[in-house]
Amino acid sequence: MFTITKITVQKKQNRYNIFLTDQAGNESYAFSVEEDLLIREGLKKGLKLDQATIESLRDKDNLQKGYSQALVYLGYRVRSVQEMRGYLVEKEYHPEQVTLIINRLISEKLLDDHAFAVAFVDTRKQTSTKGPQSIKRELTEKGVAQTIINQALTRYTFEEQIAKVQKWLAKQSKRTSRQSHRQTQLKYKQTLMQKGFELDVIEQALANANDYNNEEEWNAIVYQGKKAFERYSRKTEGFQLVQKVKGFLYQKGFSLEQIDMFVDQYLN
Repeated sequence: MFTITKITVQKKQNRYNIFLTDQAGNESYAFSVEEDLLIREGLKKGLKLDQATIESLRDKDNLQKGYSQALVYLGYRVRSVQEMRGYLVEKEYHPEQVTLIINRLISEKLLDDHAFAVAFVDTRKQTSTKGPQSIKRELTEKGVAQTIINQALTRYTFEEQIAKVQKWLAKQSKRTSRQSHRQTQLKYKQTLMQKGFELDVIEQALANANDYNNEEEWNAIVYQGKKAFERYSRKTEGFQLVQKVKGFLYQKGFSLEQIDMFVDQYLN
């Protein structure tokens, strides 16, 4: 048996050092506990403890310490169950303790994958240009079940997605483009699909934007046409040169009518 002979307060708030004396009268530091555990277990000077009780107290304190660290981790933002599990494993808590801590957090409504998914969707919707598919991938990586993800994504409505895409398109339209309207639209589609938007949303937003500009399209074909002429005129001339320039412009997305107009004005 051991006897508690001294309890001192640590510099770290709410933690206490427990000193024990063995049967030979030798006093030494044994372990530390948080204030809640100290009170709950009735630890005080003169109390006798056996080795099994000491080990149990150490385990309980470690469990409480893990719970406290979990609360700090949650203090920055809400977390998924998988994120919390990974955090506690990284802190080297025993798997059984990790499960106990997570179950306690779930029972106290501090861990809730549905609430997490809803908050995550709302945040991404408000602070990023990401579409539902991109958000879905992120939530999947965080271990959230597909049924929960699908429920949370209903908060990102079709109309909100179109509005988000149109806002993004409006910013792009302010930039000077030297590409054809068709090629620019294709580039927009590819970028927006990478951002996680579905094709029907993208096409509807592009149709609503209706940003075709004859002058910009003409300036683009003149720029691309002259560049093609400079490239091909080094090795070809005449009819063959014209055909190479036409082919180049067609691949760039310009219409045959526009290409013929350019050729008439600049190459004939």
